[in-house]
Amino acid sequence: MDSGNLPKYKIIEDDLLNKIKAGFYKPDTLIPKEIELMEIYHVSRPTVRQAIQTLVNKGLLEKRKRRGTIVKQNKISQEFTHTIKSFNNEVKSKGFTPQTRVLFFQKELPTPEVSAALNINSSDSVYKLVRLRYADTQPVVLVTSYIPYNIFPSLNKYDFNKVSLYDTLDSHDCRIVHVKRKLEVLKADETTADLLNVDINDPLFYFHTVGTTENDIKAEYSIAKYRGDNNSFEIYIDR
Repeated sequence: MDSGNLPKYKIIEDDLLNKIKAGFYKPDTLIPKEIELMEIYHVSRPTVRQAIQTLVNKGLLEKRKRRGTIVKQNKISQEFTHTIKSFNNEVKSKGFTPQTRVLFFQKELPTPEVSAALNINSSDSVYKLVRLRYADTQPVVLVTSYIPYNIFPSLNKYDFNKVSLYDTLDSHDCRIVHVKRKLEVLKADETTADLLNVDINDPLFYFHTVGTTENDIKAEYSIAKYRGDNNSFEIYIDR
């Protein structure tokens, strides 16, 4: 192991951290015992303990009596309850790498729920965009967005695996300046559980969002299902 100018414990800390981020050591599983790590890294027990304790102090590992050291489920603090920010920017600001996988994207007629939320007629088409969003390699949220066709007919020309929906709206005079959000807590069904890598009936944060432009046009209605185990939400309230 090439330590360069770094202390040995720091080399071990960084390697363990990279393996946690890559999913090699998964949340709620044990990392190797101290004696095993001593053999892997060819170091003394105090060096291994220092590396582990540093990650414990950062909230990434937790020591359990009679079990060992487990990887903690790292919650991502979401601030969108009090500010309008794209998922990509939100995740980047927390030190994670955002990724997106588009599951469905096409033009269709709205359901009664969608037409009511967007204040459009049942005969007015919308784009339906379903995306699975990741922080590093962990799925975080399944979001379904509806955009009225008449305000952005060329929306289907964009690859939302690569570009941000909010950034795209901003660049075409459809900037969202006000949102109304409703929060529920629901249980994961079979399909959602499979996509978000949680168990069936696990709790999900369920957000309904209506986004309005500065011209008071409802330009977006979205339904977002956030994992309950790796998300937390910051809410600021002023008197």
